[in-house]
Amino acid sequence: MDWIIDKLRQQQQAGLLRRQRSVTALPGGGCLVDGRSLRNFASNDYLDLAHDPRVLAAAQQALAAHGLGSGASPLVSGRSPCHAELEQQLARFEQQPAAVLFPSGYAANLGVIASLAEAGDTVYCDRWNHASLVDGCRLCGARLRVFRHTDLDTLHRELRKTSSTGRRLIVIDSVFSMDADFAPLPELCDLAERYDALLIVDEAHGTGVFGAAGRGVAELQQVEHRIAVRIGTLSKALGALGGFVSGSAELIQWIWNRARTQMFSTALPPAVCAGATAALRIVESEPHRRQNLLRSADHLRERLQAAGIAPLPGSQGPIVPVVVRSPERAVALAGALELRGYFVAAIRPPTVPQGTSRLRITLTAAHTPEDFAGLVNALAEVW
Repeated sequence: MDWIIDKLRQQQQAGLLRRQRSVTALPGGGCLVDGRSLRNFASNDYLDLAHDPRVLAAAQQALAAHGLGSGASPLVSGRSPCHAELEQQLARFEQQPAAVLFPSGYAANLGVIASLAEAGDTVYCDRWNHASLVDGCRLCGARLRVFRHTDLDTLHRELRKTSSTGRRLIVIDSVFSMDADFAPLPELCDLAERYDALLIVDEAHGTGVFGAAGRGVAELQQVEHRIAVRIGTLSKALGALGGFVSGSAELIQWIWNRARTQMFSTALPPAVCAGATAALRIVESEPHRRQNLLRSADHLRERLQAAGIAPLPGSQGPIVPVVVRSPERAVALAGALELRGYFVAAIRPPTVPQGTSRLRITLTAAHTPEDFAGLVNALAEVW
């Protein structure tokens, strides 16, 4: 296996070799990275719920009652009362008839696309969709048509020239995780309706953060009723683990019977489901968390601009990307920030296209104005 050594050396020379680190998330927006205490600007725990005492208490009670693991797939014996309650609460929150859980958001995307598309169908995928959506489109067996990022003219042409035989599925992130821009969902709904296509929207970075009730970008853009398949995750704003799909009772029954990543995976631990249920109640009852978070994100962008450091144009919400082009510079800047007490992710290809390596700053509700000021000052020092 000498070729592996050669490939690893090539990755290291290109500044693309990743290394394993030990990271312990701490309450209040901090973390321990290889034992060093840092302010954590690399977490997707947007609403600071992973350490909320109410969430932990619910998980601890379920842990004592149900044990650590679920013991089987949901179709066998792994679906506990905690799973059933969370699915019911998610359906109510999403204002949909039903919902179904998956062991991860990645599994949800792979399983849903594969259950709805097959040979003879066509799937249309935004080039900058998350890897889980891209992989679902590649692996489902349907024809794959990739269009440039949010390029609706190209998508329109592809839809128009595709044969009418077979189903058509348009697959899109609502918030793109590396650029933090929104998908134009109203226009995508127009195209889906015009060409009788099924629109599948992943709200992984939207759930809990955007919209008056926190249901995501579809709520914000007022098109929830026009989207047949909405996918979400429990592992970001809800501070837990897992993915879910909401929709019609028929859709959920079909996914329950056809999504292999759900059928053949051990179900989520009951304690995770109980904690996620508690987190969902907090999302609904404490809208100030997301409101303050979004104001803080605007404030951070203003401070960066004032320091001569431009966030990526079009980015919105708690993900604040700063493009630095080369992977070597991204790694060097992240390392320099770490020495000054700030943990920020250096994002490099293949996660982002060549020439667009970046610092990906992520905010949570735990960060204070002093945190923002300190981060911007540190970044300005090393910029």
